[in-house]
Amino acid sequence: MESEHSNPIIFYDGVCGLCNRLVRFVLKHDSRAKFRFASLQSQLAATVLRQHRVNPDDLDTMYLVSDYQQSTERLASRSDAVILILRGLGGFWRTLAALFGLAPHGLRDWSYNLIARNRYRIFGKYESCMLPEEKYRHRFLDI
Repeated sequence: MESEHSNPIIFYDGVCGLCNRLVRFVLKHDSRAKFRFASLQSQLAATVLRQHRVNPDDLDTMYLVSDYQQSTERLASRSDAVILILRGLGGFWRTLAALFGLAPHGLRDWSYNLIARNRYRIFGKYESCMLPEEKYRHRFLDI
């Protein structure tokens, strides 16, 4: 059985409409309940990001932390995080991740950054972080 520390953590902008849609997408397709979540606005995200020498005030980036609190802990960002999340969902999503991975890293991150800069205007912004449904709350580390 996997320890809870081996479950990847997705750090997302808790007030971003697009980011909240991504979280709901992952919850729906993560049949093994592999992923956990915390908003970028949380103390947990700030602590982990600082340990990886990343500015915790940069809310334009989604991160995936693998092997949390282990010697093998890794931090992936932007398109790399998206690919790892899709791969972790398995099935069709794993295939889609492989296809995305064929694109040059610079092009993937350029596209990611373009969307990130315009996400509030296109997808909206909440006044505060959204609360997950009760059945998913145990997977959110900042509630």
